[in-house]
Amino acid sequence: MSKVLDIFRELVDIPRCSNRHEDFIAYMQNLSKQLNYNCFVDEAKNILCKKNNSNSKIAFQSHYDIVCLSENKKIELIEDEDTISAKDSTLGADNGIGCSYMIALMYENYDGEFLFTSDEEIGLIGANNLNLPINSKYMLNLDSEEEGEICIGCAGGVDIKAIFENKKIVQNIDNLDLYEIRLNSLKGGHSGVDIDKNIPNAIKLLIQSIKECDGKILDISGGERINSIPANAKAIIASKKVPNKTHENMIIEKIDTKSEHLAIYDDKLLNFLYSFENGVRSYNSELGVVQTSINLALIDTNIDNIVVEFSARAMSKEDLKEIKNKTCDELSKNGFEFTSYGKYYPWKPDVNEFTNIVLEAYKKHNKDASLRAIHAGLECAVFKEKFPNLKIASIGPTIKFPHSKNEMVYKKSVDNLYKIVKDIIKSI
Repeated sequence: MSKVLDIFRELVDIPRCSNRHEDFIAYMQNLSKQLNYNCFVDEAKNILCKKNNSNSKIAFQSHYDIVCLSENKKIELIEDEDTISAKDSTLGADNGIGCSYMIALMYENYDGEFLFTSDEEIGLIGANNLNLPINSKYMLNLDSEEEGEICIGCAGGVDIKAIFENKKIVQNIDNLDLYEIRLNSLKGGHSGVDIDKNIPNAIKLLIQSIKECDGKILDISGGERINSIPANAKAIIASKKVPNKTHENMIIEKIDTKSEHLAIYDDKLLNFLYSFENGVRSYNSELGVVQTSINLALIDTNIDNIVVEFSARAMSKEDLKEIKNKTCDELSKNGFEFTSYGKYYPWKPDVNEFTNIVLEAYKKHNKDASLRAIHAGLECAVFKEKFPNLKIASIGPTIKFPHSKNEMVYKKSVDNLYKIVKDIIKSI
């Protein structure tokens, strides 16, 4: 039996959607008392567990929140010999497995600093607002998702929120028909690590269908999370032409109502979203990773406006600034009001004595292990800004399709990585 997986199965039953903290905090407070650790909680709901008079040389770090596609849905595990997934839900292996490693080490009475951060999935909020001391020399983040890869750098990111208010009521002099278009249950995925996998974006496919039938937008919504590739979208439009399907999952239904007046949004919105270059913008051949990208993540219609949100990522501060400014310039030219939020800097790749220790320990189990950077935001970037002298590396088991209903974790990989973690500790 795998100790780590047994702990993970226990964590699955604890509600851990972003912005929900109390259940997991109570769990860790009770567990810390049972295992003779101190448990500290700061204003941002981060949790730090450590021994009295600790001589810790290494801090272990994972975020405890998960992406929930349905806030109140209980996670039902599906297991076979090789994998664990969830029925019609995200699994929460990102980053429940990382938390499980840390708790397993606490059960083994390791003298480490165990930092569980809050609300990573909605903007690295816990890490950015950390008010707990880290005294260790090294930090091992456990939020990577590919066995054999040791992450020593990551992309920075910024989210952009744009508001379009150009709406008018017009006479339906062209006798346009009304249609509802729905696109559901696409693959989805992480808008960082999966952005180069040609995963279809439900909002872009919806916009394509509307544009190609010369449709007028009355109402539109789509997307699930700011850091996910949209899997669902829907719209009500007016058009002379019957819209065409742009994906096999698309459902198009004519609304049997004629309207003398229509409240439509200006074509600038449709044209901008249709021509918007979604996905990978540039590639870094030296690092073997996407250099810059932007994802059209969310869209929603309010009473008087439509709100569109984008998530931009880049491997350097300069490129992050450039893609943000370029996007904002384009939005301004097309009549949007906009603001940016959730910014976090890249973690510049850094080879040092700690990354070498991790690599050497890893190669005992996997001779092909390597150092690399990823095109996703890790809290390591925030910690490097807060604690410049901290040496950081990130590892994790193989997790596929995080943030989607297809999320799965490989059991053997989970067990393999726990052995590596303990060898890293021995080396230090």
